Amino acid sequence: MKVMQLLPELNSGGVERGTLEIARALIQEGHQSVVVSNGGRLVAQLQAEGSQHVSLAIHKKSLASLWQIRPLRQLIQQQQPDIVHVRSRVPAWLLHFALKGLPVQQRPHLISTVHGFYSINRYSAIMTQAEKVIAVSDSVVEYITAHYKNCPPENIVRIYRGISAQEFPHGYQPSALWINQTFKDFPQLENQFLLCLPGRITRLKGHETLIELMQQLQQHYPHVHAVVVGGADAKKQAYLEELERNIQTAGLRNKITFVGHRSDMREWLAFSDLVLSLSSQAETFGRTALEALSVGTPVTGWKRGGVAEILSQLYPQGLVEVDDLTGLINSVQQHIDHPQAVAAVTQFSLQEMCDQTLNLYKKVVDQA
Repeated sequence: MKVMQLLPELNSGGVERGTLEIARALIQEGHQSVVVSNGGRLVAQLQAEGSQHVSLAIHKKSLASLWQIRPLRQLIQQQQPDIVHVRSRVPAWLLHFALKGLPVQQRPHLISTVHGFYSINRYSAIMTQAEKVIAVSDSVVEYITAHYKNCPPENIVRIYRGISAQEFPHGYQPSALWINQTFKDFPQLENQFLLCLPGRITRLKGHETLIELMQQLQQHYPHVHAVVVGGADAKKQAYLEELERNIQTAGLRNKITFVGHRSDMREWLAFSDLVLSLSSQAETFGRTALEALSVGTPVTGWKRGGVAEILSQLYPQGLVEVDDLTGLINSVQQHIDHPQAVAAVTQFSLQEMCDQTLNLYKKVVDQA
């Protein structure tokens, strides 16, 4: 079986990681794996793990991308994949036009994954127009069934994203070397109860809520310190400066530390005493919350989207009603006063995600 996955770029992020994981699983099972994207820093890893990468500029939402329709059609004719799996809207539209120009018997099977709660319009509807539509959580299944009535419910398959227990083992601790270096870089973190807010610096991740929370905790819990793990890209620099001004005004400059973009997120999750999930919009899955629970760090967060699904199943005491600041403060205080143990995570495994996806591929091909 030959599977071709299409996505805009291969830099970093959940969609990219999922693509590499499925590519690796295909190769391990003796199948052929081709990935088409505009390239990026993960290409070398993808190729080292046995997949073929083809560079096509299928990443931009612009008219210029239409020039890629013919090359994409030629690529499909040349590669003859059994399945094309699309993971994003621009590639999905380009594929739609590319396949139109092929005789029906030459067209591969089409599978899509809905990774986000996209804006509801015709442009987004393309993601629901495949033989099988993978949804990464029940929240995404509900989103599709509510807004895209043309997508038959029997075509939607819920496959949770998964993580590797080897990569995020229960009870994991950073090395003494890592801890020493961290205290050297950030001496203000020593002997503190650490709250961790992971994620890129954007208006959606709940930084303002973190500032309010820290203000409320200061008086009774002076040993609490918040760490924001995630960088701000060039466009978000102004927002980062605004946050820093707000922190200064609130008198919290010594209480909230930004550590920037990191490649050692696992270490930070394990090192922290409590991880927060405060996004102002529902997340489709909430992988970071799962990674934290997997290493044994408690998570407290808003009861919505994929994060609520993960917490409901693995750590229900971490759920807080959406935007209930008092409830959030109580939950954090509870964790400071009575440190909680997190049971070993057995659900949401990477192996399960790969098995379910590959079984779906086989089913679609065998039904032909």
